[in-house]
Amino acid sequence: MPAKLILSMDGSVIKEYPLTKERTTIGRKPHNDIAIENLAVSSEHAAVITILNDSFFEDLNSTNGSMVNGTPTQKHFLQNNDVIEIGKYKLKYLNDQPTQTSAADFEKTMVLRAPIKPSPASVVPVAESGAKFESTTQYNATAPKPASVAAPAAAPAPVAVIQILNGPNLGKELELSKNLTTLGKPGVQVAVLARRPHGYFITHVEGGSFPLVNGSSIGEQPHQLNDHDVIELAGIKMEFYLKN
Repeated sequence: MPAKLILSMDGSVIKEYPLTKERTTIGRKPHNDIAIENLAVSSEHAAVITILNDSFFEDLNSTNGSMVNGTPTQKHFLQNNDVIEIGKYKLKYLNDQPTQTSAADFEKTMVLRAPIKPSPASVVPVAESGAKFESTTQYNATAPKPASVAAPAAAPAPVAVIQILNGPNLGKELELSKNLTTLGKPGVQVAVLARRPHGYFITHVEGGSFPLVNGSSIGEQPHQLNDHDVIELAGIKMEFYLKN
């Protein structure tokens, strides 16, 4: 059974939502996957990203904010029985599946620092020129998850690498050896690269615009990467390629 969210208010269950998509949106507007018609809920209030058997919650800079387990939260690695609170509404997260990856895989976002362009008409800079290629804690993991139980699986996809093509980290490479790698600049644009038995996929997580692959927007849905695809994310270009 897939993980699910149970929407309730004042103790009364309203509806159950299986998390069958990689990106489930929550908000007041009807186009959201979980639409809550209440003025305390922003048009696009929050999203839940589900990859493999794990999910994490993100508030999309909503007006009134969100809470998880009674604590104001921007981002949170979801665990079984966690309760998301949006206004008077609660969304209980239920997931009895074994984890496919560790919480630590969600904890760090590789920050891609783009240099400031000298032109005053340039896009708002995402970092100071010359800043380092670094990682920073982004997702809450309040308790360690148990190690996943080994199970027979298809042959894993070959390990891939991304190589930075511009900016102060030109030429730097990052091996995508984990099941999940988060890339980008928090507050500007973040995406998740997921390693699966049948290939690598990139999914938009945060930011007002979607990442580009070979010059085209990937949209909200996960996009499968091919050898030598060029990704543009948070002002940085990088090439995805498979190791021999």
